[in-house]
Amino acid sequence: MYYNQSCAAKGERYGSRQRPMLIRSMQRAAVNIYKTESSYEMLVFAPGRIKEHFKIDVEGSELKISYTPPEGFPRPDWVLREYSRGGFVRVFTLDETIDATNITAKYVDGVLQVSLPLIPGKEATKKEIVIS
Repeated sequence: MYYNQSCAAKGERYGSRQRPMLIRSMQRAAVNIYKTESSYEMLVFAPGRIKEHFKIDVEGSELKISYTPPEGFPRPDWVLREYSRGGFVRVFTLDETIDATNITAKYVDGVLQVSLPLIPGKEATKKEIVIS
């Protein structure tokens, strides 16, 4: 499985001192992925979201996870904002070892847990590239 979107970071002035701040676009939500013997397990950290507003699609070899906040979602006048509860889109490329028809997901304690089962007997090929 491969992640195929880039992350953008930007420095801004904060108060009277300079402080680098990550500017998260609408396409960001933190994701951790680990592999077990039978699957890849993806943890999408998305606290404060509503389960029914997540959408997970597989089209071809792409897995797309998105969240759209409900209409009328409150937008306070932030004094300090370090994370967003807004919408996001994350796209991942699935390889031939993943059983896309049996992907499952659940949202528990602010974490969207996506299980990507492996097809038994299929192993990803590894090829070392020689640098000349």
